[in-house]
Amino acid sequence: MDTPNYLLINQAEILLPNGELLLGDVLCGNGEILQIAPQITTMPENTQILDAKGLTLLPGVIDPQVHFREPGLEYKEDLFTASCACARGGVTSFLEMPNTRPLTTTQAALDDKLQRAAQKSLVNYGFFIGATPDVLPDLLTANPVCGIKVFMGSMHGNLLMDDPEVLDRVFAQGKRLIAVHAENQARINQRRQEFAGITDPAIHSQIQDSQAALEATQLALKLSKKYQRRLHILHLSTGEEAELLRQEKPAWVTAEVTPQHLVLNTDAYETIGTFAQMNPPLRSAKDNEILWNALRDGVIDFIATDHAPHTLEEKAKGYPNTPSGMPGVETSLAVMLTQAKAGKCTVAQVSHWMSTAVARGFGIPNKGKIEVGYDADLVLVDLVNYHPVLREELQTKCGWSPFEGWDLTGWAQVTIVGGQIAFDRGKLNTNVRGQALSFGVN
Repeated sequence: MDTPNYLLINQAEILLPNGELLLGDVLCGNGEILQIAPQITTMPENTQILDAKGLTLLPGVIDPQVHFREPGLEYKEDLFTASCACARGGVTSFLEMPNTRPLTTTQAALDDKLQRAAQKSLVNYGFFIGATPDVLPDLLTANPVCGIKVFMGSMHGNLLMDDPEVLDRVFAQGKRLIAVHAENQARINQRRQEFAGITDPAIHSQIQDSQAALEATQLALKLSKKYQRRLHILHLSTGEEAELLRQEKPAWVTAEVTPQHLVLNTDAYETIGTFAQMNPPLRSAKDNEILWNALRDGVIDFIATDHAPHTLEEKAKGYPNTPSGMPGVETSLAVMLTQAKAGKCTVAQVSHWMSTAVARGFGIPNKGKIEVGYDADLVLVDLVNYHPVLREELQTKCGWSPFEGWDLTGWAQVTIVGGQIAFDRGKLNTNVRGQALSFGVN
């Protein structure tokens, strides 16, 4: 039997674009939102009715920074397993990074990823193209891309761009959005030598310290201003960077923060060891609070997970032989909604930071709002009950989370991609396929 073309979400608490909540129905058809009303009684006869009583309907999460490892590193994660984790977490679209094997630095490599995602991904997808020191011509012409990824630090092989003259050349050419991993690699190298021989993973936050992050962000901001180039600062981690942006951020610059940089700090090394190791590293509790203030004030524009999975075996090797990174797409929405319920922010703010602002920042049309004519990328969440993060329930291939054991609310109950139910109360529909995203930023 064919899947119905129409879906009625019945009696949900609907988050409207103005931040108000409406108890009512949403009718979706052919991938779009057709009608929003307190009650919809007239609908096509092949409409599937989804009971949403007691649940809150939000726009699907758009995660603007993930590492899904395919091609070349599929033993950690692949586009299918990662998109299953997205669906379970209420993430309906993702923007993926170029540090795969081969690197995504050419149109051919981009086309390969698009083809793989079309075959495997349950949710919508977009990809960054990576800048290299030789500044390949495809950097400005490859399409569709959400932007250029520049690794200013954290040692990424052929993607490392730590020469200011080369960086200047990249900022000077074209108008495409540039997204930077802002850490000063020279300072990191120096401090790595200083602290050589220390095997406590907590030293990671001292090696890649706040100064390394601040210096790189200062340089990126300087180049952005010089050329009035659209800049996005990835995974902002320090209070110093947040205060810099508060004073000097132009209208064309955006920044993001990860849930882990809001709710975890250097204390986490004592409890979860190398599972807390990521780039840029976790910071102090004071940094947590400054980042929260910057997010609430609009200095930081949106939230990304930097989902970067590594296997349990890799994380067990012992510092400094352990890779940096942690998974996040499956838990990000619940972590943030739990913070909202605790009074750190509102549910409407979470939705803005994780959906609306991301769509606007990358020029993704028809996404990020529950509005007639917008794409039916939606998530129903339970804001009443709490449920712990359990390893056995995770869909990510790496099989662990830094939030294991945390009791969270706001878990996705139903995730809808293009009007199709991809996840329904514990069960994935692996027949659903997302679509390639388009971008107005280029």
